[in-house]
Amino acid sequence: MSAAPPRPEEPLIPKRRNTELLLSLFAVAVAMFAYANVGLADNGKLPAGMWGVGAGLAAVVLVANGLIRYAAPYADPLFLPLAIFLNGIGLVLIHRLDIYDSEHYQALHKANPVKFHIPPAGSTTNQLMYTALGIAAMAGFLLFVKDHKILQRYAYISMVSGLFLVAIPAVLPASISSANGAKSWIRFPGGVSVQPAEFGKLLLVSFFAAFLMAKRDALRVASRRVLGLNIPRGRDMGPIAVCWVLAMLILVFETDLGVSLMFFGAFVVLLYIATERTSWLVFGLTAFIGGAVFIATTVPHVKQRVDNWLHPFNGEICANSIPTPKNCPSDQISQSIYGFATGGIFGKGLDQGRPWLVGFAKNADFILVTVGEELGMVGLFALMMVYTLFVMRGFKTALLIRDNYGKLLAAGLAVTFALQVFITAGGVMRVIPLTGLPMPFLAAGGSALVANWVVVALLIRLSDSARRPLPPAIPLTDDELRAMRLAAAQRMPSNAVQGRHAQPAAPQGPDGPQSPHPLAQPGLGQSGLGQTGLGQTGLGKTGFGPGEPGGPTPPGAADPTQAMPVRPAGAAGSASAADVTQAVPSQPRGYGEQTMLRAAEATQAMQATSGPRPEPEPGQTESYIPAFEEDEDDDVRTRPTPPPGATPGDAAGRPGPPERRYGP
Repeated sequence: MSAAPPRPEEPLIPKRRNTELLLSLFAVAVAMFAYANVGLADNGKLPAGMWGVGAGLAAVVLVANGLIRYAAPYADPLFLPLAIFLNGIGLVLIHRLDIYDSEHYQALHKANPVKFHIPPAGSTTNQLMYTALGIAAMAGFLLFVKDHKILQRYAYISMVSGLFLVAIPAVLPASISSANGAKSWIRFPGGVSVQPAEFGKLLLVSFFAAFLMAKRDALRVASRRVLGLNIPRGRDMGPIAVCWVLAMLILVFETDLGVSLMFFGAFVVLLYIATERTSWLVFGLTAFIGGAVFIATTVPHVKQRVDNWLHPFNGEICANSIPTPKNCPSDQISQSIYGFATGGIFGKGLDQGRPWLVGFAKNADFILVTVGEELGMVGLFALMMVYTLFVMRGFKTALLIRDNYGKLLAAGLAVTFALQVFITAGGVMRVIPLTGLPMPFLAAGGSALVANWVVVALLIRLSDSARRPLPPAIPLTDDELRAMRLAAAQRMPSNAVQGRHAQPAAPQGPDGPQSPHPLAQPGLGQSGLGQTGLGQTGLGKTGFGPGEPGGPTPPGAADPTQAMPVRPAGAAGSASAADVTQAVPSQPRGYGEQTMLRAAEATQAMQATSGPRPEPEPGQTESYIPAFEEDEDDDVRTRPTPPPGATPGDAAGRPGPPERRYGP
């Protein structure tokens, strides 16, 4: 028994972990440079906590890189550096706004120390803590979820959990779920609050990917084509109708336009990716715009946001025209427009603008105004470029991964991230009404930041599966190859067991049992010639039957691995009735030139033993003639057969189709 060959080495594919580490450290260096710039612009000194923040970010980078080296060595090398860069810039912007909060409190405390005696809590330290928590969530996901296809098994559990997390604030009292007019929070004792929709969207994207992978063939079916669009069937509109209803319910009961738009938009885009039907995009966009317009005219909070979007300066006019303004609309949009205009192309510089004039500047979406005012259009474009790179790498992962669920999941995560950036930036820039969604990785808050790091973990796991090489093929030993060849030879029709090609018993004649026809050999059409008995009285006594003394042994009967004989060239033309028993290579019926040669030899043998076939005489026959008439009383099997060359109308009885001719 031969020894097993050595196992082949794993293909040499670059893992890019060192590149990831260097890019991540470069992102930390850029963030720390901006952090130092804020302190120097404020008081000419480096910030007091600069080195602590830098050390914390560097530790996060080292831990995350080591974890990816262990759990996902083939992951895309850009996801972690891009996330670290965005998170670091967010820390810088939050620290810059914390400086104003501290200075503003000192001024108020100096004017009225009794009323203003509680200093504001800085958000930079909390944000760094949330960053560590997000890295811990990413680490737990990568360590415990070894294969992303595990998530596919829990598709409907993800659906129920995601809908529960999205809908739970709507049923809670407004005192613990409402903030700024939208019911999207859950407040716990101790000042801790959670936005469950940030985690619910990830579970729903996983469910959408599993559902559309299973149902995409049915959803691709179109009933008709109207104005260049493939209109889907009515029963296939169910999924999009259910998602539309849920999105409208979220908009009505939670008055949260951002979550509703992101939830429905992600499903519609995934539906388009899965089916490649533009009609789904048209129907989805039309349905959402129609529902949103109706709700905007009936729900007061949504209507107020739409009015502020259409008339952004009404709040400022109201505040300046009335001595004691009351119930004036918000001026956040007008202040954000002023901030972007003040920044210009290159911006006023960090800590040189006045972004605090916009209410809730470091929370949710308005932190983008700080970027536009102090870093200018150049800094804003650079930030959008980083977001674009993140989304592009997500789509590249969707293209490279091998399984359909992974493709849809990666595309869904990229679409959800892109939608959140567009909805947030579009609301601040007055492209769409304000939604209140947090800017990914930038805005202060723990729920959104931890959820974004889970998105990074999902994309890292998916990109590792996409870039990981297939396992190398292990060569077989000589004994394994010999066993495989023997099994393959035994499965061939000519080398099968005798029961498969057993011939019927020959009829008894006056001289004893007759021999089988010489053509009744394995692979030569036993079902035809072996059962007709043509010429068995003549050729059956020649001694050339298989198994008889002097007769040929069929190839493969003794040894299944025996090489088959090869017929010399030109044998087909010289074949005659005398050599029809010549052994030929046994191949499956219906394949190749050998089968045609056997068919020709069988025809020659039949003609040599039984003579030419006589022509049938006109008259009553039992031949089957296809029926083209619908009259069931007419039995076409006993219809008179016309003479050769005549049409069916020449025979007695009802005429048949004139274009058909019935041969003898």
